[in-house]
Amino acid sequence: MSLNATPVEQLTSEVKEYRKADHSVNPVFLNRWSPRAYSSQKISDEDLYSVLEAAHWAPSSFNDQPWRFIVAKTEAQLKTFHEFLNPFNRAWAEKAPVLVLVASSKKRDNGDPNGAHTFDAGTSWGHLAIQATLLGLSTHAIGGFDKEKARSLLNVPDDFDLHAVITIGYRGEKETLDAKLQERENPGTRKPLKEVIFEGTVNP
Repeated sequence: MSLNATPVEQLTSEVKEYRKADHSVNPVFLNRWSPRAYSSQKISDEDLYSVLEAAHWAPSSFNDQPWRFIVAKTEAQLKTFHEFLNPFNRAWAEKAPVLVLVASSKKRDNGDPNGAHTFDAGTSWGHLAIQATLLGLSTHAIGGFDKEKARSLLNVPDDFDLHAVITIGYRGEKETLDAKLQERENPGTRKPLKEVIFEGTVNP
């Protein structure tokens, strides 16, 4: 995929049907979406760590890099992650070959509170998702999980916030999903850009 242009022919067929940008952007931003159907194909460590490397190069306040990524890729590790996913999400997410819990430190290295840690962790997730798309992988951020159970099972210290569990894998057939989820297995649309941008001040 070229990073120098935004030709329509570089959009996937399903994205062409559901998504149209108001202004020119690289096609990777439209091609990235959050499916729930995953195949059983494994991810190479090279690709997995390429995705995590991209996440780690996200910008952060004072370059604190507050993000932490807890990775599950073995059968035993994945089984532990499945224990704290909500039933609705586990039904489809347990087919993904890799799960990553995104956390972030609430404190700076000097012990001061880090008011930007959540913002920065979200930025790292965005980097992760884009790099995955470039490698032909799919991702989906899950907020529906038992944070306290995850904290206990994974031994996460209290000074870290838990944000989302990310599924990473190759797309599967949507027919493997529950009928209701099959209906939702399409790229999401977006509001017109003019509805979310305010020049100067917020319109009354």
